[in-house]
Amino acid sequence: MKSSFDIAVFEGDGIGPEIMRPTLALLDRVARRHQLALRFNEVSAGAAHYARTGEALPQASMDAARSADAVLLGAMGLPDVRYDDGTEISPQIDLRRELHLFAGVRPVTLAEHQRSPIRIEPGRRVDFVLIRESTEGLFWSLGRGEVSDEEARETLVITRKTSEKLFRFAFDLAARRKAEGRGAGRVTCVDKANVFRAFAFFRGIFDEEAAERPELVADHAYVDAMALRMIQTPWDLDVLVTENMFGDILSDLGAGLMGGLGLAPSADIGDRHAVFQPCHGSAPDIAGQGAANPHAMILSAAMMLEWLGHQHQVPAAVSAGDELRRAVEQTLSDQRRLTRDLGGDASTEEAGHAVAGLLEGVAA
Repeated sequence: MKSSFDIAVFEGDGIGPEIMRPTLALLDRVARRHQLALRFNEVSAGAAHYARTGEALPQASMDAARSADAVLLGAMGLPDVRYDDGTEISPQIDLRRELHLFAGVRPVTLAEHQRSPIRIEPGRRVDFVLIRESTEGLFWSLGRGEVSDEEARETLVITRKTSEKLFRFAFDLAARRKAEGRGAGRVTCVDKANVFRAFAFFRGIFDEEAAERPELVADHAYVDAMALRMIQTPWDLDVLVTENMFGDILSDLGAGLMGGLGLAPSADIGDRHAVFQPCHGSAPDIAGQGAANPHAMILSAAMMLEWLGHQHQVPAAVSAGDELRRAVEQTLSDQRRLTRDLGGDASTEEAGHAVAGLLEGVAA
């Protein structure tokens, strides 16, 4: 059974290096307790690297990502560093395309005592997953848009091949969540099939996959109606699957339910490769101040451990990821452990130490 994993580490820009440091320390700690070995290979990419070298994602860095068991990525991009066409430096999108990472996984969970801007009814638990197709949709035309003095055009693309893989992934995840007692075994296709033929096509492929999974529940929702449901009854949701742009927008709404982007982890997963990173940006305005919230980065690392465990049939890695996630959730119940964005005054380092201090109790 596999017990060692090679991890390509992209620290990124802005606060990226600050949130990566405690994350790697926690990963090493929890992995050792489960007799796992993680080898971290730090590689370069991002806006600052582009400003220095003219390359956003060097070929050597891409090769390292391709050969690794998983990729751990800090925030990338700086608002004042852009390509000649005015778009931001975004190597994370290049990684999605090159590694064919079609499933963007965005968990939305509210731990006990965790604050939310909406009122959660007593006894209700918010624990659902948004799956965003990550290589097609409206993002397909990135860099290919046509702009003239009179009009601008971008093209949305949805293919059967990618959609079939996306929906299989969504139903498999719903089945696993149901077996773990975390979900009802329901997958909801979020689209705009009442207006656009492309989304009617998307929904049709979803229904074909649903017919192959009678043990699970499948339903549909228009994206605007789903935005409302996420605010009114988020505890009724399980697995949501949608197009790239819709997923991009709804994932930030999900982060808002949890209290902010500082608590929002993510993964971009393909057939063989996966990248794990926080949903938030590089926040250059607070870089170097020790004020960044590391929780989204740490939770992304926990997702990485769980994915490695499922991908390679290593239960110890799944358990390690679960422990790390639960330690973060416990941290959120104590105001003294919270960073500034969550209403506390803990530094990035102190927040990381708080999670480390709870790991032993979680394991017990």
